[in-house]
Amino acid sequence: MDSTFKAIENDYFGNISKEYDIVWVPEISLGVGGSVDYVAVKMKKFGALASFEDFVCVEFQAAGTTGTPWEAVQEYKKNGKFSKDSYDYGINWANEFAKTMMQQVYKKGQIIEYWKEKIIFVTQDVALDYLRTSYNTSGLREKKMDDPIYFYTFRMEWNEKSGSWLLRLHEKLSTNTEGIRKILAGADSQDFPTKAQFIENIKRKLNQ
Repeated sequence: MDSTFKAIENDYFGNISKEYDIVWVPEISLGVGGSVDYVAVKMKKFGALASFEDFVCVEFQAAGTTGTPWEAVQEYKKNGKFSKDSYDYGINWANEFAKTMMQQVYKKGQIIEYWKEKIIFVTQDVALDYLRTSYNTSGLREKKMDDPIYFYTFRMEWNEKSGSWLLRLHEKLSTNTEGIRKILAGADSQDFPTKAQFIENIKRKLNQ
């Protein structure tokens, strides 16, 4: 988590003078919007609490699974390797990223947009890849300072020196609530299946 915090601090706030600190405050209420995971606050090291100069809300969304990876975990703990190429679990793509995350983005993004402030949603690179293939993400663009809603994606990269996987900041995109409405509406009409294709799917099922 520390490396993720630091990446966000460096990118969002940039270089700050030594008289300032970035303080991460967890679980702050947004009233009817629920609460945000963290607020990163830029403030003077010895300044009054009420006089901080800038802040950004930060939400984290991890991938959840369908089924359980417990068998694979137990095997790896016991043998130091996996015995199969695949197991009976997977990523719950639609629920985690289209339903859970995007509903939160829209609900909280409306408040942040009204305030003319910023909120960053942090997720894995594969989450954004999924949204791009299944939803209308035409409202997302390279990070634009005028936008209220940011998406920072992180990817796993193998570090030979430490012999471990590390999270690296991958993409920085932004949008407004109109862009989020497009995602919530689903795919663009040009990507809809035809009625004839749907009927063929019905026939295929009936023949099984």
